[in-house]
Amino acid sequence: MTLFGRERESRRLAGFVTSARRGGGALVVRGEAGIGKSALLRQALAAAGDEGLLVLSAAGTEAEARLPFAGLHQLIRPVLGRAADLPGPQREAVLTAFGMAHGAAPDLFLIALAVLNLLGEAAAESGALLVVEDAHWLDAPSADALTFVARRLGSDPIVLLAAMREGYAGPFDTGLEQLRLERLDDAAAAALVDARAPGLPAGLRRQLLDEAAGNPLALVELPIDTRELGTGALTARLEEAFAARVSGLPGPAQALLLVAAVNDGDALAEAMDAAAVVIGGAVTVHDLTPAIAAGLVDLDRASIRFRHPLMRSAIQQRATPAERLAAHAALADAVRGQGDRWVWHRAGASHAPDDAVADDLEQAATDAQRRGAVVPAVAALQRSGQLTVDPVRRTDRLLRAAELAVELGRHDIVGALLQEVATGSLSFVQQARRLWVQSSFGDGLRDQKTGPAALAEVAARLARHDDGLRLAMRLLTSAALRCFFSGADADAVRRVVEVTESLPVAADHPERLTILAFAAPVERGSVVIDGLRGFAAHAGAEAQTLRQLGAAATVVGAFDLAELCSTASVPDLRAQGRLGSLTRALAAMAWYAAVQGDLSAGVPAAEEAGRLALETSQPLYHGIAGAAAAVLAALGGQADRAAALADETERRGVVAAVRPVLAMVQLARGRGALADGRYADAYGELCRMHEPADPAFHAGLRCTALIDLVEAAAHSGHRDEVCAVVADLEAAGRRSSSPALHAGLRYARAVLADDDHAEALFRAALAGETGRWVFSRARIQLAYGQWLRRQRRTVASRAPLRAARSAFDALGAAPWAERAGQELRAAGETSRARPATGRAELTPQELQIAQLAAQGMTNREIGQALYLSHRTVSTHLHNIFPKLGITARAQLPPIVGDLTDW
Repeated sequence: MTLFGRERESRRLAGFVTSARRGGGALVVRGEAGIGKSALLRQALAAAGDEGLLVLSAAGTEAEARLPFAGLHQLIRPVLGRAADLPGPQREAVLTAFGMAHGAAPDLFLIALAVLNLLGEAAAESGALLVVEDAHWLDAPSADALTFVARRLGSDPIVLLAAMREGYAGPFDTGLEQLRLERLDDAAAAALVDARAPGLPAGLRRQLLDEAAGNPLALVELPIDTRELGTGALTARLEEAFAARVSGLPGPAQALLLVAAVNDGDALAEAMDAAAVVIGGAVTVHDLTPAIAAGLVDLDRASIRFRHPLMRSAIQQRATPAERLAAHAALADAVRGQGDRWVWHRAGASHAPDDAVADDLEQAATDAQRRGAVVPAVAALQRSGQLTVDPVRRTDRLLRAAELAVELGRHDIVGALLQEVATGSLSFVQQARRLWVQSSFGDGLRDQKTGPAALAEVAARLARHDDGLRLAMRLLTSAALRCFFSGADADAVRRVVEVTESLPVAADHPERLTILAFAAPVERGSVVIDGLRGFAAHAGAEAQTLRQLGAAATVVGAFDLAELCSTASVPDLRAQGRLGSLTRALAAMAWYAAVQGDLSAGVPAAEEAGRLALETSQPLYHGIAGAAAAVLAALGGQADRAAALADETERRGVVAAVRPVLAMVQLARGRGALADGRYADAYGELCRMHEPADPAFHAGLRCTALIDLVEAAAHSGHRDEVCAVVADLEAAGRRSSSPALHAGLRYARAVLADDDHAEALFRAALAGETGRWVFSRARIQLAYGQWLRRQRRTVASRAPLRAARSAFDALGAAPWAERAGQELRAAGETSRARPATGRAELTPQELQIAQLAAQGMTNREIGQALYLSHRTVSTHLHNIFPKLGITARAQLPPIVGDLTDW
């Protein structure tokens, strides 16, 4: 089949399809309505048949968008029998999503991993083509799951083609290759008209070409009677043309087309049953003959399909509201007993509040949540609220929908829902719930209604209400996060702390510790650390709680506890598919690893956190991961990469006014300048973290970067200036037992001391460091060795310098290792170069896979942990071994180490 003017696109799709057996990929075909997306997909399907590929297809419809996982089920239904071979958690997740099992609510990404593995096994021998038409109308869970799969097809013999109409946003927009279809040029458009309507009079031919303006569907479908040509938007003109065809059809055909247009399925029997109710008489398949002759629909066995989506929308628009209501009512009778479909058609038939339908929609929302489909649950609750008679129950349902939308991070849905909540008749608790929803978005500092102090006041009142404690804690958590990420004045922070400490919860309650850590990391640092140590003594904490406590430990500088909690949370978060929470845990790990100088743990954590943050729509944590990656790049001597990452992250952070991200950017720039030996520049960059008027100032994070500032000051003539900062942090150290802060203070006391007191302070600093603080200990050893050499105690200087060089080498901190080597050479000792291992050649993801393989995990186990197919893992290992100069997995541990608990 030749498509006029699409030769280049046809060749590209043919090559894309035939590449399936060599390795997978995804391509999104985009363009306006009628531009030829479906025609190109039909060509791809024919090419797949010629290649002997397994072909799986699905099509989104506007009516089906409310039904959870409808599109995904349609796509993989032919291979769903293979689900029995999936690992237990994945099998249960995908079957629960499709309503075929009754397990615990699965995470969307665990469902997506199950689909990835299911497709991988089904396509192993023949290869596969997945085709999704009208992907912009897929239900949200299906679209998210398929986008997740599409990003991971690189090593599987699977290619995915998705067609999307221009002007629609969705998950397929990000991270996938796009093919945009433009309108046909004049020559191709003329050739198409001449082929489809030969002998058309010249004037009419010119008029048709002008009006169609290169749109293939318009060239074929617009009426060629001059009396019907007109003006207006092309899509509207096409819909008018299709609607005009309907108006001339017999009544039974019109009824069949209307119920088919509003239906969320394509079963012919359903359409006939519903049409019979609409017209009050019998309907047969022969009644569709005029519609088929008019080119509106096709029959495929037991299905009725519109020739183009615009035909469906045209038929709905030409119908009156009463006719659409009647069609939905008839369909509700036709699909009675079919769960969500029945409920939604009853809702479509409701023109006034109806508590019975509203109650059923609320139950549909509960069922959708249980199946891991939150977006459909929000839609069901919203419609339930709209149909609820009692205003109090109506508000409760709308607020529940908004609260779920907050969890999704969907600003657009939240805003629309809040507009439906009538503010005048809210109870105090409902007002507090609305406030919490509002506080989850926007700038809580500029908006006094959702600022930290205002949130704390409402929380204090809530705590006196029966069952108000849980909501009070949520409000205080929002307040604390605003204090931490955007800054707050001392009075607001003090009020958040007072209210939190007045609540009737245990001193080591995880949420209480988290609020105090983020609101007042210095002022309540010791309280938080003591509580964390007490909580850590208890076994069996849930993964989400451990993740939360790991974040709290990170911000107060208790990196040993942060590592304990975060790494303990990761395996369960991976197994449960909770990638949103996993992103946050990995971001915390990247953060403390960057400060501690741990490249082995930090680089893969930052890479994965950044990648998952994009997939889970968490821009804040993408910024945190990017800032941590910049610090780690500087540590490893990758100056250009560090600068590029810092610049990109700063742009994101400035827009969002996220102080911790901006502070981490300054740490990256300062550490990069230290690595280059540009001490004055380093001091200038790092000072910004300590100047209250600077956007990069952060009272908590500056406590973790003192060693860098003092090192820069000591080598650039700023010793006197930095003493004021150290004195300020000495006062903070009397309020907080933060190990990171006290490590910095020990270093500062020794490096800034006069010669009479320096040695005792160096020895005290080294005695205070434990084996867990390798980077800071090595920096003390380097500074001590340098001081000894300046005192002409050359022989004595060699031991600390040798220890520092070895530690820096082990960490991969090349600039500091080189500096220690230079000092050793100046002390008269030959500094042997560390043998190259090839580890620096690995990408962050390759390093992570190598570490997991070194731990003894199989390819399938690694794939399940990292949400990749086992073939992708195999491909990575195939690339890793030559880079490291090895031939077997047993050779990995001494080169890359392992990554326990990942």
